[in-house]
Amino acid sequence: MKIFRMFVVFVGVTYLVVEARPLPQAVLTPAAQNQNPLTERAYQDREILYELQSPESHAFRITHDYTVRKAGEKYYFNVVRAGSHVTNPESIDLDSGEKLKWEIISGKQAVERKLPISDPIKDRSEIVVTHLARALELGTTNRIRLMETYADPKSYYLDGEELVWDRTFGRLRNTVVLPPGWYLTGLASPATIETLPDGRVSVYVVNPRNDEVRVYLRARRQPVTEK
Repeated sequence: MKIFRMFVVFVGVTYLVVEARPLPQAVLTPAAQNQNPLTERAYQDREILYELQSPESHAFRITHDYTVRKAGEKYYFNVVRAGSHVTNPESIDLDSGEKLKWEIISGKQAVERKLPISDPIKDRSEIVVTHLARALELGTTNRIRLMETYADPKSYYLDGEELVWDRTFGRLRNTVVLPPGWYLTGLASPATIETLPDGRVSVYVVNPRNDEVRVYLRARRQPVTEK
């Protein structure tokens, strides 16, 4: 009789237990939180409203909503476009509702006072300076609103019985509101058109480009109906 012997070999298995530890988390300093890491159009949050006055006056009321982000900033500068004349500014801190001090100065005065204006200016440039309520602290922002009236006969005028608005927009979000009693007859740019509760016509234009877009529109007075 043959006897079969079975040999069983046990192989030792060593288990390595590794303690799970959380991955290190990135810590954002206030300075890093205050920076704008994105430069594309979608990130920009400035909104501009143009409320057209009587076309005979060539005037329109502009409202800028702007977020101040730079730590230590004390001012907001609005350099008036060449060919336009500014009057009646108003500045408001939208975070608190507080009215802010403002002044209109020339480019020459700005240079003499060594104000940190990043836009190119000339001696005869008009600049609206808004004084912030306090210097911006690190890691914070400040939303403000500047309102002012421009007069510019080259970009806003009457052509026969129609008003003409012919102006370039460099910002992302722009709204043009026609004077009361006027309706749109022509528009050379894609836009969203709506009638506001007060009856005025609103033209909302988005400029997704990194340069300026020309906005050309025409409008007529609504016919007067006899009662």
